[in-house]
Amino acid sequence: MTELSLRAPAVTRGPDTGTEVGRREVFLPRDTRRRTPLSTLRERLRWPLGVYTTPVAILLAWEMLARAAVVSKTYAPAPTSIVKSAADLWQQGVLGPDLAISLQRAGIGLAIGLTVGIVTGVLGGLLRSGEYLFNGLVQVLNTIPLLAVLPLMIVWFGIDELTKVLLISFGAGVPMYLNLFAAIRGVDQRLIEMARTTGAGTWRLVTRVLVPGALPGFLVGLRFSLAYSVLGLVAAETVNADKGLGFLITQGQTYLQTNQVFVGLVIYSLLGLLADQFVRVLERVLLRWRPSYEAS
Repeated sequence: MTELSLRAPAVTRGPDTGTEVGRREVFLPRDTRRRTPLSTLRERLRWPLGVYTTPVAILLAWEMLARAAVVSKTYAPAPTSIVKSAADLWQQGVLGPDLAISLQRAGIGLAIGLTVGIVTGVLGGLLRSGEYLFNGLVQVLNTIPLLAVLPLMIVWFGIDELTKVLLISFGAGVPMYLNLFAAIRGVDQRLIEMARTTGAGTWRLVTRVLVPGALPGFLVGLRFSLAYSVLGLVAAETVNADKGLGFLITQGQTYLQTNQVFVGLVIYSLLGLLADQFVRVLERVLLRWRPSYEAS
């Protein structure tokens, strides 16, 4: 990582008299942590799979404990047994349709939630009237758990697809609004004033200052929205569902098929992991201009 090193004050002298005119501190870049091939090799040996090292280690330990009969397969079957059950369910034509309907619900609900969250977040962040109109309501909704909203939605809209999609939208829209609103209001006021002094109009101010400044907060909101959409999917599909991953889990619970329950849980966790990786890729592409801390 490149750091800034403080050097001794530089003295400026007059051209004729040699008298000291002024002092100024000079900051020069200094690379104090250059990566060598040996240090990179040590890091890879210590964390061979990066962020996946711990999950893989847990899976290996789980597999060994299950094979040694330390953990009963009734409560926690071995990971290889779960994979075999998933393959069997896929070949039987059960897992594929349930996964497809779950992804369809999550996609529609996420699209609605993100659209509402982005529109209201932008209006609330840019306009004082938008803040007065949306902020109080969203703060109230933020404190209501998804499972507490589900019974009311069933009373209002029944047990059809609309209830499930709206629950997912509710989970995705609230965090997007909160993070986008905070990101817009958190843009440095000095940057806005500097843009105005250069004659930037409203459109240029929004596109050149506010949008880049709020982009990191927007990506944080996107990460939370994706995660909460999966939580909303879980809540929606485990109550009054006749198809989907939640229905698959409920069926496994009813007939004491623990492997089938774990198949659904693993797929939910993989969806969350893929959502996080998707946001990480967006951060690398969209935030190249922003210097960030590199952990040691």
